[in-house]
Amino acid sequence: MNERAGSWLPKLQEVGERLAEEWVSARRPPASDDVPQPHELRASDADRERIAQVLQDAHADGRLTLDELEERLGVLYSARTLGELAALTTDLLPPDQQPLNLDGRPVSAIFKQEQRGGRWVVPAELGVTAMFGTTKLDFRDAILQNRRIIINATLVFGGLEIHVPEGLEVIRVAKDKTVRLTKQPTEPGAPVVEVRTTNFAGEVKVKEPPRRKRRR
Repeated sequence: MNERAGSWLPKLQEVGERLAEEWVSARRPPASDDVPQPHELRASDADRERIAQVLQDAHADGRLTLDELEERLGVLYSARTLGELAALTTDLLPPDQQPLNLDGRPVSAIFKQEQRGGRWVVPAELGVTAMFGTTKLDFRDAILQNRRIIINATLVFGGLEIHVPEGLEVIRVAKDKTVRLTKQPTEPGAPVVEVRTTNFAGEVKVKEPPRRKRRR
């Protein structure tokens, strides 16, 4: 009957994450057919080069034969979508090291820290939960599915930390009150991240790049 100290934590995290996912799913509006899914977005030349580097590294250390490398490179340079690119490296790297992340599921941090970053597709609406934990979202190398991203954040003694590139605005909406969280000016029509918070002793922080010095 004597459970080892801390053995209950993984069970609590699992229950909390399941409840958080159910909560987010209940609030999520029906998907629009007008908005392409992450795997349907068009691939860029820079994304192709990322994948090509992974394939070449895999060939160099013996995980791909020359024939396999040539076959995958042929698929790579004829691919049109991010989904086609991502499929080329799934068996070469673990999920957290993939050059492309198309996971649009909610992000939950229950008694721990969770983060999403790198080259990832930010869905038009993303659910975030932090209960006695911290969720970090890094937009500096992200692909925005929409020019206005909505983050539905549930924070219970937890925090949400957002890293943004230059030119991306972040606002927080809570109880019909809107507060701009980014300090640096943005151009008219610039992309916006709208954080809608339901929280109890929760905190939202935004990390911006250093300001450029004006030339005299």
